[in-house]
Amino acid sequence: MKHLYITDLDKTLLRTDLTISNFTKHVWNTLTQNGIKLTIATARSGPKSLELLQDLQLNHPLIVMDGAMIISNKREILLLHAIDEQTTQEAIQIGRKHKIEPFVIGIDGEGIERFRYSKNLNLLQQELINEYKTDKRLQLQTKLNPLKENVKTVYIGKKESLTALKDEFEDKFGKNIEIKFSKDPYLDGYFLTLLHPNGDKAHALKALHAMEGFENHKTTVFGDSHNDIGMFKMADKKIAVLNAIDELKDIATEVLPHTNDEDAVAKYLKQLI
Repeated sequence: MKHLYITDLDKTLLRTDLTISNFTKHVWNTLTQNGIKLTIATARSGPKSLELLQDLQLNHPLIVMDGAMIISNKREILLLHAIDEQTTQEAIQIGRKHKIEPFVIGIDGEGIERFRYSKNLNLLQQELINEYKTDKRLQLQTKLNPLKENVKTVYIGKKESLTALKDEFEDKFGKNIEIKFSKDPYLDGYFLTLLHPNGDKAHALKALHAMEGFENHKTTVFGDSHNDIGMFKMADKKIAVLNAIDELKDIATEVLPHTNDEDAVAKYLKQLI
């Protein structure tokens, strides 16, 4: 039976400095050229993912934005699960009561992908914006407003302050939105992310199976963190890198003996050559 291989990016396929080693490039491109089906599932945006993966041959759709979007390697949007303007506006207002503004990422009325933010940033948010300063999606607003289609609303801060905000979101929205709360893999803080209830990697994987005719394929997934759990539960083989969180290792069918900085995914895939 044919196989589909899907890997997370940060702290899984990518090294911690966000590079891809020559070894990983060689393994990935050799396998792709030989017809092995490889793709990614990441919390990152489509443009940023394609930038980071520019040296890899990508022949299949990519799951991005935590699973809220599926795009082609030409940046075409193949699937989009977004939160409406009113719900996002309510979320922004609740955040303001807690004295924190989010990043709002999605599609504006002209069909352009935007990354909106306000000037009222905490230190962690400012650090992230500095990393994205060349990103053409960035849109500074005097007063933050929702987009037409809001793919992700993201808060970054200390665990204690965001926990209270998460609790209020859960009381307000219930199951009408997906709420993800996790440690930032690079900054000394936490992410609190609001998504469409179908905007996760598990739903995206199911959609990708149907979209590409992969229903009869075995699926192997690689990951390291909380947002990979749903995808792991759906896959035939669930492979955690050595640096993965314990919750993911507990449901993995295999834990690799290497970390992302040791090219764990590529070393596993090399056996297919």
